[in-house]
Amino acid sequence: MVLLKFWATCSSMCFAISTLVSPCLAAPPSTQGRTGLITSAHPDATRVGLEILKQGGNAVDAAVATAMAISVAEPFSAGIGGGGFLLLRLGETNQMIALDFRERAPLKANSRLYLDAEGQVIPRASIDGHRAVAVPGTVAGLQAIHQKYGQLPWQTLLNPAIKLAEEGFVVSDRTHRIILLRQKALAANPAAQKIFLPKGQPLAVGSRLIQTDLANTLKRLAQDPQAFYSGSIALAIAKDMQKNDGIVSLWDLKTYAPTWREPLCGEFQQLQVCSMPPPSSGGVHLIQILNLLTLGQPFSTKADHPDYLHALVEAMKIAYADRAEYLGDTDFVEVPVQELTSLQYAQHRFQEINPNQARPAEQVKAMNSQTLKWLQKESNDTSHLNVVDRDRNAVSLTFTLNLGFGAGVVVPGTGIILNNEMDDFATAPGVPNAFGLVGNTQNAIAPTKKPLSSMTPTIVTEAGKLRLVVGAAGGSTIITTVLQLVMNVLVFEQDVATAIHAPKVHHQWRPLPLRMEEWVQFPQTTVEELKQRGHDIQGRTQWGNANLIEVTSQDELFGAADPRGEGTALGY
Repeated sequence: MVLLKFWATCSSMCFAISTLVSPCLAAPPSTQGRTGLITSAHPDATRVGLEILKQGGNAVDAAVATAMAISVAEPFSAGIGGGGFLLLRLGETNQMIALDFRERAPLKANSRLYLDAEGQVIPRASIDGHRAVAVPGTVAGLQAIHQKYGQLPWQTLLNPAIKLAEEGFVVSDRTHRIILLRQKALAANPAAQKIFLPKGQPLAVGSRLIQTDLANTLKRLAQDPQAFYSGSIALAIAKDMQKNDGIVSLWDLKTYAPTWREPLCGEFQQLQVCSMPPPSSGGVHLIQILNLLTLGQPFSTKADHPDYLHALVEAMKIAYADRAEYLGDTDFVEVPVQELTSLQYAQHRFQEINPNQARPAEQVKAMNSQTLKWLQKESNDTSHLNVVDRDRNAVSLTFTLNLGFGAGVVVPGTGIILNNEMDDFATAPGVPNAFGLVGNTQNAIAPTKKPLSSMTPTIVTEAGKLRLVVGAAGGSTIITTVLQLVMNVLVFEQDVATAIHAPKVHHQWRPLPLRMEEWVQFPQTTVEELKQRGHDIQGRTQWGNANLIEVTSQDELFGAADPRGEGTALGY
């Protein structure tokens, strides 16, 4: 590995601030542990996970308890009304296991669901309200992973979340501001308005959010998790859907099941990088971009050097162009995963990168299908948490409601906020979703199909030993955030706190600009050099919310959570 350090600092001149963040980003402290360590997006949830580890629970137990606590403490980002992906590494054997509990389209869904009579997309139809909801998978996923690999009783893992919902927690500035952003959608739903807009106003900073209905729902799930899919909770969801023109039925809930998948792994230098396969696009494009960077070897520079950033951005354009063309749910469409993640494919695409000149997005195309067939003949708002336990079992888990507060829908009497994951489908070919991502028929809506995701829970090993557990929130920026954290820690050898604090870049092919973070600034000389190479740069203050755990060669654990959010890392 190259011995490089890049110490990012918060500039004395703070740029324009997003509605969700503070004006100046301080570097987070790193947390050390020897026995176990956990990172998550909320301090209350991190404390829950740590206590489970101390009680003798393993990484799976701690992940389940933490995810349930996030469902209470971060009601806008992820919860039992959503879905996600989990990657598990078994410490004894170094085996990698992937669980897909992504939401899926209801049986009544079809490719014209959000189109008017003229075939035009109906504005916000896939974002707000009951018809934007996909069948949730979080409860089924957490139950499945616990049944197979957990140690402590299921009820023990839900008790902390129940207590948190009953006793409440102090509303932060971040929570208040996200309620403000989604105020219109929440106000349109009486059950959501009652919880988050009491007396018609967003919950005030410093007030206490108590979620009694959610606590009772969690108590019911602690006794019987299948109540969400075939019991009283399922009946409540189906009734609310029927009453409000939603299309999730009781049968959709009864027939939902998570899917065990083969993790997608690739070699990068001496490391094995494992992440999620489709219907997540995260693993494919993480490995694809790492392959392109390996060929370019821009590692003799610093992490903020224009040569490295130029190569990084040009590789991102190629990956996201391929994403729009080829990625979808492999249970429905053929996705050339092996081809896209092969070094042979990277060698073909690397020839397109000019080290001195940016390519306009309109000149970047997905590779044609004939070439891919030839290669096949040659070869074939979101929340994240990480856990490492005493046996070096590791969990990387990303789950979501999609946008803040999902569809803005709370099921009456349950406290459950429902997702708006239907917006992650291509509502029409080439029409961007809420994150600006485009797709084609590969990601078209179909009954029981899962929408394409950017979630990228990732585990990195070296010579069979655990090295890094990482993931992020942030919509379309998740893949590129995880990519840069992997590079910062394992190539540029930054400590975890520096790596997570460092400024980030993002390009997703379309829309066109290169997004460069302004909250933490790049050197002005770097920005100017990138402009000279033809990059159309757009400053951005909102960014992903990541956290990670590094395992050193001495088997010490170091963790950090993103100061762009409220997360914490705790170890013992």
